[in-house]
Amino acid sequence: MLVIGHGNISLGIGSLRIMPKGKHSYYPDSPSIRISKMDVIIPFSPDVPCDSNGQRMWWAFLASSMVTFFGGLFIILLWRSLNYLWTVCCHCNTKKKNVHRVHHPISHGDGVKHTKETVAALSEVGWMTSVKDWAGVMISAQTLTGRVLVVLVFALSIGALVIYFIDSSDPIESCQNFYKDFTLQIDMAFNVFFLLYFGLRFIAANDKLWFWLEVNSVVDFFTVPPVFVSVYLNRSWLGLRFLRALRLIQFSEILQFLNILKTSNSIKLVNLCSIFISTWLTAAGFIHLVENSGDPWENFQNSQSLSYWECVYLLMVTMSTVGYGDVYAKTTLGRLFMVFFILGGLAMFASYVPEIIELIGNRKKYGGSYSAVNGRKHIVVCGHITLESVSNFLKDFLHKDRDDVNVEIVFLHNISPNLELEALFKRHFTQVEFYQGSVLNPHDLARVKIESADACLILANKYCADPDAEDASNIMRVISIKNYHPKIRIITQMLQYHNKAHLLNIPSWNWKEGDDAICLAELKLGFIAQSCLAQGLSTMLANLFSMRSFIKIEEDTWQKYYLEGVANEMYTEYLSSAFVGLSFPTICELCYVKLKLLLIAIEYKSDIRESSTLINPGNHVKMQEGTLGFFIASDAKEVKRALFYCKACHDDITDPKRIKKCGCKRSKNNYNGYIKSMEEEQQSAVSPKKKQGNGNTRNSPNGSPKMMRHDPLLMPGNEQIENMDVNVKKYDSTGMFHWCQSKDIEKVILTRSEAAMTVLSGHVVVCIFGDAKSALVGLRNLVMPLRASNFHYHELKPIVFVGSLEYLKREWETLHNFPKVSILPGTPLSRADLRAVNINLCDMCVILSANQSNIDDASLQDKECILASLNIKSMQFDDSIGVLQATSQGFTLPGMDRSSPENSPVHGGLVRQASITTGANVPIITELAPLVKAAGKVLPVISFSQDTSSGINIHIITELVNDSNVQFLDQDDDDDPDTELYLTQPFACGTAFAVSVLDSLMSATYFNDNILTLIRTLVTGGATPELEGLLAEENALRGGYSTPQTLANRDRCRVAQLALYDGPFADLGDGGCYGDLFCKALKTYNMLCFGIYRLRDAHLNTQSHTSQCTKRYVITNPPYGFELVPSDLIFCLMQFDHNAGQSQASLTHSSHSSHSSSKKSSSVHSIPTTNRTNRAKSRDSRDKQKKDMLYR
Repeated sequence: MLVIGHGNISLGIGSLRIMPKGKHSYYPDSPSIRISKMDVIIPFSPDVPCDSNGQRMWWAFLASSMVTFFGGLFIILLWRSLNYLWTVCCHCNTKKKNVHRVHHPISHGDGVKHTKETVAALSEVGWMTSVKDWAGVMISAQTLTGRVLVVLVFALSIGALVIYFIDSSDPIESCQNFYKDFTLQIDMAFNVFFLLYFGLRFIAANDKLWFWLEVNSVVDFFTVPPVFVSVYLNRSWLGLRFLRALRLIQFSEILQFLNILKTSNSIKLVNLCSIFISTWLTAAGFIHLVENSGDPWENFQNSQSLSYWECVYLLMVTMSTVGYGDVYAKTTLGRLFMVFFILGGLAMFASYVPEIIELIGNRKKYGGSYSAVNGRKHIVVCGHITLESVSNFLKDFLHKDRDDVNVEIVFLHNISPNLELEALFKRHFTQVEFYQGSVLNPHDLARVKIESADACLILANKYCADPDAEDASNIMRVISIKNYHPKIRIITQMLQYHNKAHLLNIPSWNWKEGDDAICLAELKLGFIAQSCLAQGLSTMLANLFSMRSFIKIEEDTWQKYYLEGVANEMYTEYLSSAFVGLSFPTICELCYVKLKLLLIAIEYKSDIRESSTLINPGNHVKMQEGTLGFFIASDAKEVKRALFYCKACHDDITDPKRIKKCGCKRSKNNYNGYIKSMEEEQQSAVSPKKKQGNGNTRNSPNGSPKMMRHDPLLMPGNEQIENMDVNVKKYDSTGMFHWCQSKDIEKVILTRSEAAMTVLSGHVVVCIFGDAKSALVGLRNLVMPLRASNFHYHELKPIVFVGSLEYLKREWETLHNFPKVSILPGTPLSRADLRAVNINLCDMCVILSANQSNIDDASLQDKECILASLNIKSMQFDDSIGVLQATSQGFTLPGMDRSSPENSPVHGGLVRQASITTGANVPIITELAPLVKAAGKVLPVISFSQDTSSGINIHIITELVNDSNVQFLDQDDDDDPDTELYLTQPFACGTAFAVSVLDSLMSATYFNDNILTLIRTLVTGGATPELEGLLAEENALRGGYSTPQTLANRDRCRVAQLALYDGPFADLGDGGCYGDLFCKALKTYNMLCFGIYRLRDAHLNTQSHTSQCTKRYVITNPPYGFELVPSDLIFCLMQFDHNAGQSQASLTHSSHSSHSSSKKSSSVHSIPTTNRTNRAKSRDSRDKQKKDMLYR
């Protein structure tokens, strides 16, 4: 034991122990080893060859660093000085040598002349340059080798710092055996590598002096040489090894080399943190050194034992100006350092820490990256992300009626969600994720893994002030996504139809690969147009592609039957091989009767052309293997029956729920007898015996029985097929729409007086609000379905637009090729204008507005449409107006030829010479011609007793922007303001339509892109991708000559309404079953029924008919046993009739039949009971005379 007299340090073998004063074992005058007070004792062990006197040699370690630094600095300065002097002194000699080189050149074989000195200099410079370039490449981060070397040096520097943290728990200086100390060996290896890297940096440096004074060079000077001294002296001095913490400043550079940091904010944040932490740790290391060593001029006796982490704590409380006083500096060096450190540290703390906190706080909460889950698909939804759009999308996409949706939804938007939207995401956290970013940024597209996404859905803002700008934004999103990943499937919403053409300019846009554009204006106006042909169809179709949960109501109310139909959706499923070889009507009947499924269309694959969607095709279409069917059902599981059906296993099953997948191995030969029997049954359905009772039928050229009208003036010798003049352009180039030569708008403008003189009935009045600055609605999408070529010319309803002429002039460019279109300049709020166009005699009044987006208050967006609707309903009409106008010669519509039978005043629809009154087209009708005779006498004419002076019964469909405004349309309903749109009475009755119902098409299209094709085929009248390409080129329909190919396009189904009051189905109208009607219509006329348009109070069976409401509601796909009432109108898909109207008389009668039937059917609820009995008695005789289907 070695003890210092008057001290408090006791030295033992390999340990340092503090002993209390006055308790010494040895004193200075003892015979033990004596050391002066200026000598500092270090731990001593006889096993280590160390200084036996125990004297510290810290100066040797420090001297090695100082000599290296100043020695190298001196050499660099000396070299620069000598080089400068050599340049100055040799300046004159250089000039002389240049003159001498001109007069005495040295010739070489290649003809180049050089002096000897020049050749030597060039060779020397070349060698030095090559070595310098090699060193620069080795340490440059621009090459892979350089990046690896830089990262390795940084990692080893951090490793050396960690070794310092470990050694800091030992005394400042101690004897160590290099061969036994593991940490010293590792530190030695690190510093050898640092030395080699220092050499490379020195060689590559252009300015050696500045390189010598760099921070990294200074760190090497004070950390590398002491390690070699430690090996030589078998000593370890903690010294200045803490300077390795300064290497942390390069942390951001390393992360940039590794392509981890890419944004400016992240680089700045890492820079601030690394500078702050490296300065903090370095200063703590200096305090640790001087406080544990003491002041040299105080004989190192004022030291205190502080751990390194206590020094870190001391520096932090010092920088933050807190200074608790529990730990403080005792040495003069430590206190002097603290004085200067407070000045810089406080400034750094006050500036760096708030900025770091600000950067961290401003970091995007949703700025991460999506991690794909194996076995689970994901889609990306972007565009207009709001609470309303997201909630509507999720409600339909994640509906329980779908099969298990194993799809994760990733929303990408550049604005962080508000609290309500954030709460919605949290409620669906298992299937929904949100990331903040833009699809226009490739980095954000990479974050959401767009390349592995199953699809990308783009939502549009339906309520924007500038629809064209919104469409342009979505088109740019499509371009960005397709540019990043051309194969991604994109489904986007578009507001304006004419903007769809821009998508065709994108090279990677391919609708055949699943890319789809859902044009809201096209579909919205298409739905409204179909409601003009069959009122209520817009509601039925909207409910079919929207996922609605079944709401059970026990009370016998109209809502009960309506909601049972709302629960139906549209699905697709492949047909079982049991159906192969059967015709479509046969399969449709089997599915409805046995499987309880309604098959409405198939995807037919032909050898001539690509697969196409056929809606209710005729008998000529036979099922192929793997045919895709379109079904109406309440659940996706129910549709599986069509796939699992097996004749051998399921023929005797009566409960469709028991139809499951069977395991039998069957051959197609097993079904030959079944196919034959079904076909025989189909043929026997039209036997002569049944023809007599149901009306004559005939087999069309394609084998499909067609309905034939029995007009008195249509003689048997007349042509059965419409005679087309191939030299006259009556249809567009595709044959899908009626077409005429373009007309100037002045030729179709009606004044109020001219309109009042015009015989208008059975027409469509379009009330449009707009001005010269309003966004275009796209009225062509409303007119095109009403001018589809599967209507005969005489069946086209005249269209009269009532609105601002300035606005209609802007729309006219797309309307001038459609026949029977007129314009009455005015305002829909003017009753004089409405009376002038015979609003009370129209088949449908459509109310639209182009000013919907100019109002900030959502509740006022529909004010014009609501005021116009209420204005029409409150109008009163004189009973004599109809008779006066019907008996007058009338005024031919502008642009129409009076000499043409189609354009005669009679064609307008006023063929019933009657006392016509109410605006609902629910008139008192006293038919004068033709009189119906039976058994040699005139049958009594049925008289309708109903209020004939109110306009409340006019057929109106109003477009709404805000769903909640539907409560203002009907004053007599009991709908709450918070009621969902589809549950309100105006929507159920088909008198209101909102564009929001089209949101469901996004998810429906994703799960099945054929659904959008079917919906578009139904509502647009036959728009095809080829037609869209044509409109993109010319923005107008092009006329074409009639060819067999274009005329064949007319032979397609259309939607109609079948009246049960009279005609071949009258026997089923009074208490019959819907299933019997379905089968009879399908077998006899290839007519596919899919719904009922029923009077709201028909279920009450009240005898007070005059008090019954005239409003109707929609019932979708009723069950087989659903009871019918005579006032029902049946929605059906009707085949094209080639034999309708070959002469003026046939035109007149056909229009009369169609029109008058609709009038009768809408008021049949007021038929007295006695008349109903007389009708039943005379049904057979009337069928023999008239035998005409009354449809609308």
